[in-house]
Amino acid sequence: MRAVHVVVPAGIDDPSRPSGGNHYDRRVCDELSPLGWSVHEHAVGMRWPRPGAASLAALGAALGRIPDGSVVLLDGLLASTAPEVLVPEARRLQLAVLVHMPLGHLPADGDARDTRTRERAALGAAGAVITTSAWTRGRLLELYQLPANRIHVARPGVDAAAPAAGSAAGRALLCVAAVTFDKGHDVLLEALTSISDLPWDCVCVGSLERSPAFAAEVRRRAVDAGLQTRVHLAGPRTGAALDESYAAADVTVLASRAETYGMVVTESLARALPVIATEVGGIAEALGDGAEATRPGLLVAPADPAALAGALRAWLGDPALRERLRDAARRRRASLRPWSATASVIGGVLDGISR
Repeated sequence: MRAVHVVVPAGIDDPSRPSGGNHYDRRVCDELSPLGWSVHEHAVGMRWPRPGAASLAALGAALGRIPDGSVVLLDGLLASTAPEVLVPEARRLQLAVLVHMPLGHLPADGDARDTRTRERAALGAAGAVITTSAWTRGRLLELYQLPANRIHVARPGVDAAAPAAGSAAGRALLCVAAVTFDKGHDVLLEALTSISDLPWDCVCVGSLERSPAFAAEVRRRAVDAGLQTRVHLAGPRTGAALDESYAAADVTVLASRAETYGMVVTESLARALPVIATEVGGIAEALGDGAEATRPGLLVAPADPAALAGALRAWLGDPALRERLRDAARRRRASLRPWSATASVIGGVLDGISR
């Protein structure tokens, strides 16, 4: 049996802090085993994107315990800004880095410029880089001019799920994302405020602790707008509770300012739920490559509350549009790939660097 050492962030299974990256890592670890890999996990607590000495020492200690010549898959949240650890370890280990979020979305000045320099060096030391979308792969090539044959795409899979029943009026809106500036809850709230004349209810599922001051401001603004009974900040949900949230929804709304893929998009489509989202990063890739007329959702410009409000108003006011998007979501659901396919791609990459 082939062996792989997977270095993941500490708290990967913490239900109070769910994230797409953690879910991706967990499912890949689970699915590599049936493919003939012996998976050895190493959890490391580390600050990102600016690790301190203690973080670097923790990562160095974890890698130092791995035998020479081993194949190692590292989460990019740990590895991408730690070249002083990765470069020397690359001389004795076969390293692959899994990049969930490249640093290119940060402003290229001051500390951010230094962070990009560090990421370039770290990724350059790896035998392979795995991204979760073609958009991310292209962004890394643009930023760092890495050898194209060393950057691979392993899109997230989905778990099978029952289709959501949906309602005739389509009033149940669902947003699944940590309440942070990057996820655009302020934009969503402003859009909802401008369509408060219409009947709707919006449940926001996601951590309120990633950016507590921002979450508190979103809650305050909802109260000021008189929407506290219509916008529900429900906190994180996983497992059956998250399944119930999807089952009760009519449409998923995502107002992100940045997304490398948007796993919530495919998780919604797995339940035949249409998606209204911002056209950033890999969102369109996750939604599907079909023409706009057959796309299972609506895409709008990021950080544009008026555009998002317009899409929501169209959804709520046009039964024919709702039916068309629901039909497209059902068709897209049939083409989604399972997590075993994602793990198979990653297993092939690991085989390649081991040779």
